[in-house]
Amino acid sequence: MSATAPTRPVLPPDIKARKGGVPLVVLTAYTTPMARLVDAHCDIALVGDSVGMVLHGMPSTIGVTLEMMILHGRAVVRGLSKAMAVIDMPFGSYEEGPAQAYRNAARLMAETGAPAVKLEGGQHMAETIAFLTARGVPVMAHVGLTPQSVNTLGGYKVVGREDEAAKVLADARACEAAGAFSIVLEKVPVGLAARITAELTIPTIGIGAGVDCDGQVLVIDDMLGMFTAFRPKFVKRYAELGQAADQAIAAYADEVRSRAFPGPEHGFADQVKS
Repeated sequence: MSATAPTRPVLPPDIKARKGGVPLVVLTAYTTPMARLVDAHCDIALVGDSVGMVLHGMPSTIGVTLEMMILHGRAVVRGLSKAMAVIDMPFGSYEEGPAQAYRNAARLMAETGAPAVKLEGGQHMAETIAFLTARGVPVMAHVGLTPQSVNTLGGYKVVGREDEAAKVLADARACEAAGAFSIVLEKVPVGLAARITAELTIPTIGIGAGVDCDGQVLVIDDMLGMFTAFRPKFVKRYAELGQAADQAIAAYADEVRSRAFPGPEHGFADQVKS
């Protein structure tokens, strides 16, 4: 008899090796049930700090804490057998310097079991990325629109048009040189994203950055129609689960009020038939 080999989970070198190949499929996940669904179809499950807005009702990602990321990171890792978990480092957990970033990244990895972290920033974060990667912390970089800097940027706008293009390209190059194994390009003009993808030797993962990137990522609640507070232009809705849930809850409420639910089939008899 031959034993079936266990499925080997995806790791950062596997992602790096996918450069220029079949596009990488990435979705966010924040809970174990959603992680199990993502695991069946995706290469990476990103535990994004978007959890603050999507599940906790925050106005931005700024208020997300390290403890929140650990809690949701643990839940996601429990639900994965194939896809790789990457956990966002939240605002304030890495910007102070490389030593602070290493302490918090090491804690994220140790307490969740995730094999990689993601942090925002380009040239000014290169030293930190290099410090982390030299010490065994794989880093996914993130340039273009960086939501944790929304107050400085002046909103969730496209980054990289005209005079900004050179800086975004330099940011991407700096992250690659520092040792990042992949890089997210968010709300970067499609032509610039294509140029960055062509020049870098690490995979680019686009969100609102066009089809030429080496992969794509979306917030899962956006693409399933579960988060309806707003809808970014780059989001395609593959389902309207929020609408379906609203209809189901309304039907339940109507049946409870009319005493149509629970019916006889949902109850238990006072005596067991002999």
